[in-house]
Amino acid sequence: MDRRHALYNWFRRNPFKVDFAAAALLVLMFGPVYLYAGRPLLALVSCALLAPLAWRRTRPVAAAAVVVLVCLVQWALVVQPVAGQIAVPLVIYAVAAYGPAWASRSVLVLGLVGAVMLTTRYYSSSAESGIQDLTVGATYTVLVWMLVLVSWTLGDLTRVRRLQLQALEDRNRRLEIEQQQERQLAAADERSHIAREMHDIVAHSLAVIITQADGARYAAAARPELATEALATIAGTGRNSLAEMRRLLGVLRSDEQSGTRPQPGLAELDELFLGFRAAGLTLSFEQGGAPSAQAGSSRRRLPPGAELTAYRVIQEALTNVIKHAGPRARAAVTLHWRGRALHIEVRDDGRGAAADPSQGGGNGLRGMAERIALYDGSLDAGPASGGGFRVSAFIPYSES
Repeated sequence: MDRRHALYNWFRRNPFKVDFAAAALLVLMFGPVYLYAGRPLLALVSCALLAPLAWRRTRPVAAAAVVVLVCLVQWALVVQPVAGQIAVPLVIYAVAAYGPAWASRSVLVLGLVGAVMLTTRYYSSSAESGIQDLTVGATYTVLVWMLVLVSWTLGDLTRVRRLQLQALEDRNRRLEIEQQQERQLAAADERSHIAREMHDIVAHSLAVIITQADGARYAAAARPELATEALATIAGTGRNSLAEMRRLLGVLRSDEQSGTRPQPGLAELDELFLGFRAAGLTLSFEQGGAPSAQAGSSRRRLPPGAELTAYRVIQEALTNVIKHAGPRARAAVTLHWRGRALHIEVRDDGRGAAADPSQGGGNGLRGMAERIALYDGSLDAGPASGGGFRVSAFIPYSES
């Protein structure tokens, strides 16, 4: 089966070589016969009709033009039909299958007209007039017409099948390109998602650990009990971060049991705030309105992904406060459930250095914007009037 497919593919890739070999074989079969019979003119006409078959697929219009020209010369010189006349239906088939549409229609008309010209010239020059002769001539004409029509019909069907196969091949190529592009987009989106998760987990944890480590270093000599508390906070933060990293890496390994732990949401904000307060951040929290389920509204609840986005925005904003706002900075977190969106605002009264792109490269703010954009939300971050820094986010939810 593999050899047959290989042979078939070779025939498809080398049409001229195949047609040249076939034309040469026909010339060798039908040309020398007339030379042996002492009819060199018939041998020349036969070879002239068969030779263009070598280009019947690569240049079908040119091959058909040569065959038509030879047939006209043959008709004008009243040369009797020869064995090479088999080239006529073959050329009609080739032009209908591989030539342009106008050439296909032209060879059909020329073939029908040529049949009439052939029979009328033969009978007008070699037969006596009579009803019987006319009947035989008409019969020959109809038979030649049938041969022309069958050749053209088979060629046209071949053209339709060839175009269908070409369309399928083009479609398959487009599908392969689209699938490759979709895989690349999916991989890029997954890389962005992983980068955001890694940044949120690592940046938050390291900020808390660095702050606590600095505090423990200064308090170790004067107040050892504070250093002990700071080390405990460092250990707890490290354990939580390690657990999050293991969960994230488990998802990357497609571990079925790695994703069983639920993602953090707004219900875990109290635990998040405890960690920041333990790190020495003075933090206040205020919530206005209520989620839909508590308020009895017809609104849908925020999906888990949107709640995770809100959680990460608050986490990243507070992490920036610890990293950039300076010592003794205070932060305020406000959640307001509005009619069309959840409004999140995190404000601090520190230096506002988080607006400086040189501090950490701005990956946190970019990650927040990418997360919120997935839910058609908006993010506004920048220095606040009167000092400090302000992060404001809107995450819409659909009306039912």
